[in-house]
Amino acid sequence: MKPVITPGDTEIFFQENDLIVSKTDLKGRITYANQTFCRIAGYSEAELLGQPHSIIRHPDMPRAVFKLLWDTLIEGREIFAYVKNMAKSGDYYWVFAHVTPSFDKDRNIIGFHSNRRVPEPKIVKNTIVPLYAAVLNAERQHQNGQKALAAGFDFVVDFLKSQGTSYDALVFSL
Repeated sequence: MKPVITPGDTEIFFQENDLIVSKTDLKGRITYANQTFCRIAGYSEAELLGQPHSIIRHPDMPRAVFKLLWDTLIEGREIFAYVKNMAKSGDYYWVFAHVTPSFDKDRNIIGFHSNRRVPEPKIVKNTIVPLYAAVLNAERQHQNGQKALAAGFDFVVDFLKSQGTSYDALVFSL
């Protein structure tokens, strides 16, 4: 049985030259975690390997953002995203993630590769935190998981339409 972790309110910071790297299989189970990932997340490599990547999912992250991420990857496209992760301690850290599908020689998707860097703090504070809070609020207005996800995803789509942009364009405009 997994221990219950109450998210802490302490932010973990890491260096600009730190590169967090992980790989997963098609189901999102971790197949590789570099030492930087282990150090920042507070897990040993053995604790991470075989676990779902959601082991570091922070409850403040809207499910709709992950739906957008997974939909993009399954289409065979890369995506950049701001993500709030949770360390083993319950504390959190923000990353700017670049996630790509991994392909075999026949161009079949066989897994996923993610590189995460330090995000720009002003972008996180002034844009991402308020946006994600609004998406999360839309999700929390529904008890049913699928309805909550749909509400959050609709919020994201409507927001992007109102800005006349796509998620990728928004991320790179910040």
